[in-house]
Amino acid sequence: MDIDFIIESILFAAGRPVKIKTLSDVLNISSRDVIESFNRLKTGYERENRGVKVSMINDSIVMSSNEVYADYIKKALGLDIKQGLSQAALEVLSIIAYNQPITRIDIEKIRGVKCEKAINTLLDFNLIKEDGRINAPGRAILYSTTDDFLKYFNLPSLKDLPPLDDIT
Repeated sequence: MDIDFIIESILFAAGRPVKIKTLSDVLNISSRDVIESFNRLKTGYERENRGVKVSMINDSIVMSSNEVYADYIKKALGLDIKQGLSQAALEVLSIIAYNQPITRIDIEKIRGVKCEKAINTLLDFNLIKEDGRINAPGRAILYSTTDDFLKYFNLPSLKDLPPLDDIT
């Protein structure tokens, strides 16, 4: 059997990122072989401008729809085209991305306004997650970004966030 097709099938069936190590263990091949297969799949999808693509997120591989066809997907699935993130939610998300893990109180100190609604929206979109609690009185929740955040913004890892100097 062709390893590329097996990996493609696993990624399609998973519907979420699959760790390279998991693919390596299941297929009894090296991580390098998994990455080479990923590169062949990615090149093929890009060359043919296919409806799906594969991306590497941290130490995982994910199959997703090609954003070129997003409008068609939204129409076909009845997704609200106007649905999205507010300016406040985007501000909170960027604060979390660059300062994670971080508490709501620390986010509010940076923004100067309350942000509970924005945090709830980001949790609903699965762009952030609760990432433990601080070891201090009150045990405030720590927030960090998720793999869906990386996927949404097409980032392989948090290291690929633009430096703050470039965006100010």
